[in-house]
Amino acid sequence: MRILVTNDDGIESEGLHVLARSMREHGEVVIAAPDSEYSGAGAAIGPLHLSAPEVQSVDIEGIESAWSISGPPALCVMFARLGLFGDIDLVVSGINPGANVGRSIYHSGTVGAALTARHTNIPSIAVSQHLTGFGAEGQVWEDLIVGQKWHVAAQVTSTIIEGLLQDDIGDSPVINVNVPNLELDQIQGWRFTDIGTEPPRAVERIELEPTPDERTFQVSMSWGEENYQSSDVDTGAVMNDQISVSYLSRIVAIPPPPISILGQALGSLLETHQGEVG
Repeated sequence: MRILVTNDDGIESEGLHVLARSMREHGEVVIAAPDSEYSGAGAAIGPLHLSAPEVQSVDIEGIESAWSISGPPALCVMFARLGLFGDIDLVVSGINPGANVGRSIYHSGTVGAALTARHTNIPSIAVSQHLTGFGAEGQVWEDLIVGQKWHVAAQVTSTIIEGLLQDDIGDSPVINVNVPNLELDQIQGWRFTDIGTEPPRAVERIELEPTPDERTFQVSMSWGEENYQSSDVDTGAVMNDQISVSYLSRIVAIPPPPISILGQALGSLLETHQGEVG
């Protein structure tokens, strides 16, 4: 099996390296990751007609084939599924410092990379690890990630892969995994979870702050208290020290309402236009 490992934190992320090395027991590993930070990029690939992406070979200990790409993680996966790095059987995205749960999955570059893999029916896993203290006043990002237990999230992901390709769920699976930042013997179990509606810690205040240029403002945000939820949803599970595993579906159309005013409006527009032309 050939496994593509990517992330949204960039090619130099320690979580990426730990994850990639843990995947070697399952097959041949190829890294293709952004050349810089692309957190929050979702499944964006960027304006290819303007960006002229560049690919560079890089050296990562223990990995024979590693590439940095001047673009977001979904672009890395798109290039891979088009055959740029050879055939790919599985995409693993992460390890992201900070849980990707609740509504954050809409914007996560970690999850966006995994969703991009399914366009050509490549199974994928997005793996994130809870970041203790994220959003708390006075916390510095560099200090927060010093204590990340990357090895635990990597081991959890490796174990999930053992069953992923054997389970029959009727579709190319996309699995979103969120792991507490704890040693294995401290984790309080695991759950299949629904997607929560709230993040672990929401923005409480947002406002414009003026700069010396009277027409320009900076956006100031402050975070509220941690938002504990039921362990039945992904946010609650990981905040209650449990591993959250969620199967993500395709984006599908839902049935329209039985009586659609929207449809009637469009019908009227076309009838009127066709009458004028006639």
